[in-house]
Amino acid sequence: MENKSTSYTYLIFLHVIIGVIVFAIPLLSKIYALIIPVVGFYLVIRNKNSNHEVILVSAYLVGVEVFLRMTGGNLNNEYIKLCVIIFMIIGMLYKNFAMGSLIYGLFLLLLIPGILVAREIAEVNFDTDLKKAIMFNLSGPVCLGIASLYMYKRRILFTDLQKILKVMGLPIISTVVYLFLFNPSIKDVVTGTQSNFETSGGFGPNQVSTILGLGMFVFFSQLVLFSKSKGMIFLNGILFVFITYRGLATFSRGGIITGVAMIVCLIMILYLFSNAMGKAKVSIVIALSFFAGLAIWGYTSMQTRGLIEKRYANKDARGREKKDRLGGREAIMDADYELFLENPIMGIGVGIGKELRKESLGQEVASHNEITRMISEHGLFGIFGLFILFLTPFTLYINNRQHLYFLSFFVFWMLTINHAAMRIAAPAFIYSLSLLSVQIKNPEKTESPH
Repeated sequence: MENKSTSYTYLIFLHVIIGVIVFAIPLLSKIYALIIPVVGFYLVIRNKNSNHEVILVSAYLVGVEVFLRMTGGNLNNEYIKLCVIIFMIIGMLYKNFAMGSLIYGLFLLLLIPGILVAREIAEVNFDTDLKKAIMFNLSGPVCLGIASLYMYKRRILFTDLQKILKVMGLPIISTVVYLFLFNPSIKDVVTGTQSNFETSGGFGPNQVSTILGLGMFVFFSQLVLFSKSKGMIFLNGILFVFITYRGLATFSRGGIITGVAMIVCLIMILYLFSNAMGKAKVSIVIALSFFAGLAIWGYTSMQTRGLIEKRYANKDARGREKKDRLGGREAIMDADYELFLENPIMGIGVGIGKELRKESLGQEVASHNEITRMISEHGLFGIFGLFILFLTPFTLYINNRQHLYFLSFFVFWMLTINHAAMRIAAPAFIYSLSLLSVQIKNPEKTESPH
């Protein structure tokens, strides 16, 4: 136990150093981005994926994506998603996949008609770069489909699942360190209630708050379930506090609300499945979490001169109620629904929505909502695809009650695709984790996913 705690502490320290070094020498971010899959590939091949290496490497890639993007290390916007897809395919070559996972093969097939429709429409009406538009819109769903093929009913111990979360959380620590160095004084840059690029490392606040919200859950779960000493309680508690504080400072609400929802789901599951003594302990956790949340909120409010409260109350800096509660997303969603009603069977085609929104919104705008995008661009095929995504995890959970994180993972995916679509790999990968067959204790050693 002492060795595990020591190595965990060293890994945290290493990622603090990575955040500092990349801030000082930004060029190293590109080298970092290249090294990760190379080292990951070596680990998978050396161990023949015997210890879920493809999931661990993919988790690290998911955790590091926003850090690479904000530091200029990403080779392109789809780089991490493509890496995850490749590692999942390698995993299937080593360990095959369950036959039931072919439901996600059907999901992938349902995406094809939207591509064919887009090709026909684009050739006649638009000058858009169709390959780029298709890659932009479908890299996320394809990543989800491939990852789900691999994860479906794959057996894993709960302790190994937590290791996956820890690995994903480590580069989030580098992200937070970079944010503190990029913008050490929040007071100096916060002047309004809109999402703030300065407090988000110069990158999109929506994506930054999404990954920080995920980090909140990672270190909260580590704090509550896997901190066996006072030192570990302090360390994980500090990480949770700093990540939450910097997440609030982005002024992007979606990711933080999602992180809180994940934590609430975990606490609820722990309470429901605990005995009387366990319920008492969970009640203490609830009370402490509430007071910790108040303290973090209070400090953030002081640092932002009360503007954070106005942001979450949907008010401007003068305290006036904003008409638009979702930062302009309602208009995009309404446009998507109108496009669906005009083309209910085949949809308008992948990537065409951005062009057609010119007519109703006066400008090209990409959808932030994956659900309305699927419906408008894929039509009836998109609706069938969404049914698969929403129903399949729950059919598995009926016989998978030891998966304590199931509801948290599903909620992360559902809420994230409603405010940030699938711009980053996190929602696709976290969704696939909800399909794992999790065991608290290992009754027998097994390698097969069946």
